[in-house]
Amino acid sequence: MIVGVLFIIATIAGMIGAILIGPILDDPEYLVNTSAHENEVALAALLTLIMGVAVFGIAVTIFPVLKGHSERIALGYVGFRTLEFVIYIIAAMTFLSLLTLSQEYVKAGASDATSFETQGAILLAGIDWSDVPLNLVFGVECLFFYYVLYTSKLIPRLLSAWGFVGGIIVLAAAPLGAFGVISSSDTPSILLNLPIFALEMVLAVWLIVKGFNPSAITSGSAK
Repeated sequence: MIVGVLFIIATIAGMIGAILIGPILDDPEYLVNTSAHENEVALAALLTLIMGVAVFGIAVTIFPVLKGHSERIALGYVGFRTLEFVIYIIAAMTFLSLLTLSQEYVKAGASDATSFETQGAILLAGIDWSDVPLNLVFGVECLFFYYVLYTSKLIPRLLSAWGFVGGIIVLAAAPLGAFGVISSSDTPSILLNLPIFALEMVLAVWLIVKGFNPSAITSGSAK
């Protein structure tokens, strides 16, 4: 139940954060508008941190269950979730750094605008490029996670296979983002992430209502 709730918290926090910060970053006048939407930016940063804590909490909470079936993969899953958490921390700090830069830009007025624009462009590029390692990390951890769930039968194999395929699709999105074919906010990227997003919501409800297969847990404990 805890794992299911954490999946929902991570997803909702991530969605609301993206809705808040997306239009601000996409606006050509972002250096002015970021400062004008201080509360939204700060909340987006907080929600990003909450998402990071939730995904790390998923790994820590589920580790004892996965460990009985494959300790190495369970450790790998925790490790990649930790990397994902770090990426979210960096993203939240970047949002706040951009807010500070915007506030200074507004105070300075037209003086030294080029310097501010350069720094702003660098911060925006950092936010965009963070999607590449995030997709790689998230894709690999999905393969670890759903492979163990499939082989252990902790959840119905249909859900595990769905998650495994979703992880492969997310991994495929990483090189597309690296070469600039897609970006995190465009329709192709959203469609590529839709299968794993839908699966995690179904999985969350399943875990809250049904839980893990008791016989599979007993088998893992015996090992």
